[in-house]
Amino acid sequence: MTEVKDHITAPTGGSGNEPPALGLVGWLRWTWRQLTSMRTALVLLFLLALGAVPGSLIPQTAIDPIKVSDFLTAHPKLGPFYDKLGLFDVYKSPWFSAIYLLLFISLIGCVVPRLGVYLKAIRARPPKPPRNLNRLPGYERFTVDSEGDVLELATRELKRRRFRVQAYDGAVGAERGYLREAGNLLFHFSLILALIGVAWGSLFGYRGTVLVVVGNGFSNTVAQYDDFTPGRAFSGDQDLPPFSLTVKDFQVKFQEDGPQRGAAREFKAQLSYQETPDAPEKSYELQVNHPLKLDGSSLYLLGHGYAPRVTVRDGNGQVAFSGPAPFLPQDSNFSSFGVIKAPDARPMTLGFEGFFLPTAVIDQRGPASVFPDDLNPMLVMTGYYGRPQPETGKPESVYQLDKTKLTQFEQNGDKWRFQLAPGQTQALPDKAGTITFDGYSRWVKLQVSHTPGTDLALAGILLAILGLMGSLFVHPRRTWVRVRTEDGRTVVEVAGLDRGPERGLGDEIRAIGAVLRPDRSSTQETS
Repeated sequence: MTEVKDHITAPTGGSGNEPPALGLVGWLRWTWRQLTSMRTALVLLFLLALGAVPGSLIPQTAIDPIKVSDFLTAHPKLGPFYDKLGLFDVYKSPWFSAIYLLLFISLIGCVVPRLGVYLKAIRARPPKPPRNLNRLPGYERFTVDSEGDVLELATRELKRRRFRVQAYDGAVGAERGYLREAGNLLFHFSLILALIGVAWGSLFGYRGTVLVVVGNGFSNTVAQYDDFTPGRAFSGDQDLPPFSLTVKDFQVKFQEDGPQRGAAREFKAQLSYQETPDAPEKSYELQVNHPLKLDGSSLYLLGHGYAPRVTVRDGNGQVAFSGPAPFLPQDSNFSSFGVIKAPDARPMTLGFEGFFLPTAVIDQRGPASVFPDDLNPMLVMTGYYGRPQPETGKPESVYQLDKTKLTQFEQNGDKWRFQLAPGQTQALPDKAGTITFDGYSRWVKLQVSHTPGTDLALAGILLAILGLMGSLFVHPRRTWVRVRTEDGRTVVEVAGLDRGPERGLGDEIRAIGAVLRPDRSSTQETS
């Protein structure tokens, strides 16, 4: 006899155990599900917070281009690498925008389907009672003398406890806690609202700061700001309200004794302003946390300091510099550092740097200020000279002196330093000129900001808190009451189920049973 063997041939191109290919539509559906999952949303939220860290640690072009330029000069290898990664303009970089948009899409894809499910759930009737109520975590069973109106009484009691009730044949089903899922949805919707508000502000808003010496003015144009951060959709001066202002006066009071001596107790600036060039002039007292509102923009008072008024004459006797030079405070006693530049001086250009001390004390440790108010003002500086240089057009900080092509003055073989009280004049070595300390003024630092999405973002945050409270403090619960006749007796069963952690379920079941059991002597079973 011939032995016949069955041969099974595997399909061509595979072993037969491989899963079917998903195809383009399948892969798109899988990607969408992964993107709209809660885990992905949390990861994107974490990445967004992590991506914002370099923006606070690394100089940003939109805020301080000079610091960015200095960073690139000081770090010739690291700087270009940071620049390629977009770390000098984090919030406008492609990778930060991608994280932001993906988070936005993820939240929308998470909320919209859940909203449809929730709307169906709130329209659905409370479910019928299970067959075996005694298996539920909250259960009570007792008998009554007669069926009477037990179900009607149960309906009233459950409605009083804010259950939604549905009558069935010989039973009542009830459910409450629908606002828990509404709280979850509101929380996620509020995050979307906050993201829209932040995006709106970053696109159409702007923020700029300017230092104004008392007595001087400011017009709201980009060129007059010390630093200016525009939104992506900002299109220049035409988007700025055309107001102008003058700082008439500045008043400050410091604590004069006690452990908080020197602390600022009050500082305010007296302004005169015009909302448009043709508008009448108005007055305003600008204080901290009391901004001036101007055509959708807000003007804030951020800080203050001193600006020594100095006159520099060159070796030819000509005035090379005259006016106030803002100095920046370095400590709580307003020891202020600053520079004075006289590039037009001849035959040599001149520059000075040093400190303005409002209450000067000079001891073995050197000059210092011991109080922030102007009780004993003094200017302590040193000077530099150099050959005149051609203009390069490169922006320079008014608070830093480029000493790469300058030489410090010397006298008797030592570095030359001098100190001046208001009204005094100091001759420079080698008949290079003179410097006169004419007096001093105060300056204020102002911030003008326009953030159109702030109210929307704030509303999103408040709604998120409200939704979070709803999701934490609302407890979904289902309760059933069933009445049946058993061996000639009327048996009442009350049972409940928490859709989450159990919180007082047994106490509520017993309380409902007590209302339905008029005869306290009736037998009962509780679990």
